[in-house]
This record gives sequence, C-alpha cells and structure tokens, in this order.
Amino acid sequence: MQHRDPDPLRRAPEATVMAANSYHSRSMSWFVKSCIPADPDRHISVPVPVPAPVAASSTTSLCFPAQPPPPISALPDDLILECLVRVPRVSLPPLPAVCRRFADLLASHAFLQLRRARGQLQPSLLAVSVPDHGGAFAQALLQFRPEQQQLQVTALPLPLALLHCGRSVFAHARAVALGRDIFLVGRGATLRVDALTGAARACAPTLFQRKKFAAAAVGGRIYVAGGSARTAAVEEYDPVADAWRVVSEAPRRRYGCAGAGAGGVFYVAGGVAVSGDGARALGAHVCAGSVDALHVASGSWARPRALPGGGCVVGACGVGDHLYVVASHAVELSFWRWHGGAGRGSDLRAGGGWVALEAPPMPRGSVGLGMAVRVTMAGIGRETVTAVMSAAAVRGHNAAGAGPFEGMVLAYDIAGGKWSRAPDLPPGFRRAACAGVEC
Repeated sequence: MQHRDPDPLRRAPEATVMAANSYHSRSMSWFVKSCIPADPDRHISVPVPVPAPVAASSTTSLCFPAQPPPPISALPDDLILECLVRVPRVSLPPLPAVCRRFADLLASHAFLQLRRARGQLQPSLLAVSVPDHGGAFAQALLQFRPEQQQLQVTALPLPLALLHCGRSVFAHARAVALGRDIFLVGRGATLRVDALTGAARACAPTLFQRKKFAAAAVGGRIYVAGGSARTAAVEEYDPVADAWRVVSEAPRRRYGCAGAGAGGVFYVAGGVAVSGDGARALGAHVCAGSVDALHVASGSWARPRALPGGGCVVGACGVGDHLYVVASHAVELSFWRWHGGAGRGSDLRAGGGWVALEAPPMPRGSVGLGMAVRVTMAGIGRETVTAVMSAAAVRGHNAAGAGPFEGMVLAYDIAGGKWSRAPDLPPGFRRAACAGVEC
C-alpha cells in the first residue's frame, strides 16, 4: 500500500533549498579549476564563499535565488590584460600564483607592450644582492623617472632547484638583461628573474665553471668568456632552448675581466691573462688595458687598440654601438668611449678609436695607493650609463681618506656628457650584480 503525502506543497520549499545549494556546482567547479596555480608549491588557500540557503517560504510559490556575477575567468584575454596592466608594479609579484591563466598573461609580450603604451615602463637599474653569510637574496630596483629617481627593495625568493647551492655559487655572479628578464650567471648555476613580477626560476648552468668572468648580451643571446685557467672557450646561451654551447676560443684566457656587448660585438676587457692548468704552475701577465672583440655574426676576433695611458679596465658596458669603460690609474679614474662598428676583423681595429670623457666623481681619498676600487657598469636605455662604485682598503694597507664604502651609484648622461649622483644602494648590497632593464 503506497503512502501519499497529505500535503506535497509543504515539502516543495525544502526541495528548493537543496536545488539552490547544487544549482551552481558546475560554475563553481569551473571557477575553482581556473584558479589552480601554475606552481602548486606557491598555492595560497583562499576561502571560497558559499551562498547562504534561502529560507523556506510559507507560500506555495517557488523563489529561486539570483545568479551570482560570472567569475573573472569568464572574461576574454584582452579585458583581463587591460585589468592587469593597471596594477602597480609593487602588487604584481603575487598575481602569477592566482591561476595559470594569470601567469601566462603576465609573461606574455602583449602585457609588456600594453604597459609600455601606457607609459608604465621606465628605464631602470636592477641590482641583485648575494649575502656572504646566510640571509636571503634581495633585489633593488632604481627607476630613472623624468621627475625623480625612485629606489625599491624587495626580497628575491630562490626556486627549489637552487636552494641547495652554497652562497659562493653567486658570490661573483654576472647579471645580463634579455628583454624583461635578468639572468644571474654564477659558478655552476644560472638564475632567471622576471624584472616585472619578480618570479625566479633555475636555468641551465654554464658548461665550464667560471669566476670573475666576462658576460654580455648580443643579439638576444648571452656570451661568457674568461674566469677559468682551464679553458679559453666562449659559451653562448640560447634562452629559448635553455642550453649553452661553445662557439669560439678566446685569444687569451682572462681572469678578473669585464664584458660588454655593443654593435653586434662581444667585448672582453681587462684582467690578467693566465696559462697552464690546475696540475701545473700557472703563469699570469697583466693585460689590464687591452680588449678582445668577438664579432658574433662572423665568429672572427679582433684586438682594438689598447686603452690610452696604460689604465686598468675595472668596468665596462655597451650602449648602442659604443663601448664604455672605466679605468683605474692607481691614483685616479678615467672614463672612455670606444666605437668599433660592426665590421669584421681589421675593421674593428682601424675603424674605431678611444675618446676620453669626463671622469666619474669619487669621494676625496677613495682612489689612491692602498685602495681597491670595484666598478659594476650597466647601460640604461640609450641615454644613460650607470656605474655602481665600491672602494675598500687593500689588505695590509692603512689607507687614509674617505674610507671604504659600498653601493655608490653614479649616472652619466650621454647627451649632456655629465655625471650625476643617484640614490645609493641599500646597506648589505655588497658585490651586487647589476643590469639595465625596462621595468
């Protein structure tokens, strides 16, 4: 015998409540899946609001709740990009962890073009600090705005693949800019940092371990040379394939050299030339004022004229077709520009020449006998050359004067031909690797 419900309409509101709780299950599942981060390790739990049940009505009419607005993932890419480009740079780092779609859009070239069109990209100097004893990596961004220069300091979390590396791996690292990315090339490890979002990931290390070597970007690729007594190989890095390969042999094995890229040429300047290997006695002779130039397209080497005055190259960078170097003369510094063109072989030697420019202003007593000066140079756009200066007393010498200092930033206006003082790097940015980037 079947039992009939005496009042079927009485249970209708309860059925309505159950339907309201499950009505948007498909939309909610779509929204949750779209917010799964690209990197599960960076996932941050966010409470998802659940709509409250609709109170049962005493009337017999059925009332369905209003549908919530569609999630942001339902918007087309162009509208989401218009939203993302309006986010200030300081708020960009957490966004790639929101969902994979956000991460892809933030890494796209369209995002960079939109920010440039809106005037939100400024020529900047990015410095990466490597602590000597513990502590976290940090990055300092110095933006050269038309109205003022602004300095921002943030932490730089390392990817899991590089957490096991010792601090000495990046102690003498070189920073090279390719587009919006900064590549920190160390001794057996390479770190790629997005200058806009701060996202970092490990890349393929160099084929040969190097220390105090030359590195620069030419034609969208990175070239390194020197820094090893065992090989004279010049390595090339392809960022698309994430792979290094040997492309040439340098005329001399340099140690403590500086690198620069300009006009399709990879310059290796300064340092000392070493010979021999680990099992034999090493021989070294100073080649501090000489420069070796590799024409990347043809693979040919040339040796431009040595630096006038017998100075020792302590810093170098390229801007456009010009090479800029800072040289030390024991008691003073000098600043030079070289234009070698993009010719082959002897064209680099005969077609260019050194031009003396205004020397960088240094504190009184910071350059002289018993003082060691370290210079890190980078080109900022096509109008500015920056030099991060540091000075310290040589071990065993009691130098009198201004004393040691770290992170003094000088900016040279190419059009005006004058140096100016920029905000110093924060304390603790010792041996910082620097590169110019649009950010």
